[in-house]
Amino acid sequence: QVQLVESGGGLVQAGGSLRLSCAASGRTFSSYYMGWFRQAPGKEREFVAAIDRSGSIINYAGSLEGRFTISRDNAKRTVYLQMNSLRPEDTAVYYCAAGARVGTRAADYGSWGQGTQVTVSS
Repeated sequence: QVQLVESGGGLVQAGGSLRLSCAASGRTFSSYYMGWFRQAPGKEREFVAAIDRSGSIINYAGSLEGRFTISRDNAKRTVYLQMNSLRPEDTAVYYCAAGARVGTRAADYGSWGQGTQVTVSS
């Protein structure tokens, strides 16, 4: 099973940008489909974006496409989430996950990181 560690979260003003990184251990990273999810206080975990093993198939939550960009570097065993034009409602803990397909459900992913906090101030 792959181990995942997120980084890059923090406090940013509305309109700002952050890039999250998720580093994976092990030599099989390129065999996993990767996803980003987020969970705000009192809310369910929601899908943000997913990317296939080669980076050629990408899926976004409809409301986020155009502001968020997912990418991966298999040589570095890392997946990224570039977040632009951030809004206070983007405040959440962001999790990366590894799975067997480009799914939009948390159940599609078997390995999860510990999460990184993103706080957007107004």
